[in-house]
Amino acid sequence: MAVDIESLYRTHGPMVLRRCRSLLRNESKAVDAMHDVFVELLRRETRLDAMAPAGLLLTTATHVCLNRLRSERRRPESPDDDLLARIASLGTSAENLSLARRVLDRIFGSEPASTRLIAVLLYVDRLTLDEVATEVGMSVSGVRKRLRTLKQRLPAAQGDA
Repeated sequence: MAVDIESLYRTHGPMVLRRCRSLLRNESKAVDAMHDVFVELLRRETRLDAMAPAGLLLTTATHVCLNRLRSERRRPESPDDDLLARIASLGTSAENLSLARRVLDRIFGSEPASTRLIAVLLYVDRLTLDEVATEVGMSVSGVRKRLRTLKQRLPAAQGDA
């Protein structure tokens, strides 16, 4: 018997959302995760049957939420992301580009080029510390030390952005 995803969404969506809320403890993240559950079902639609839809949905919701929690632990949101977002949102006018360059020069001014690469790999490309360390040929503790130094420069630069 084929699975009707739209029908499952209507009838079991609230149950999936409750599971996501209980695991993630954040309404917007729970709604996103609930949608991801049904997207996952759409991906596997041809291989599913409707024998136990509630169990399937709860299991899938649990896996989606646990994966999100693991991902957040590996790559926690950081106050530095706010500064990066503000710099990125300045736009491309000459005045805004000049401001962005001044802020970035203040942050990276005396740092080696590899520190700039570390920051891009970690904060833009969202690699893990292990992946960044491998990419730049340093130890994880070396990468952490560079990041600590860089983060010490951020409070002064925050006033400019």
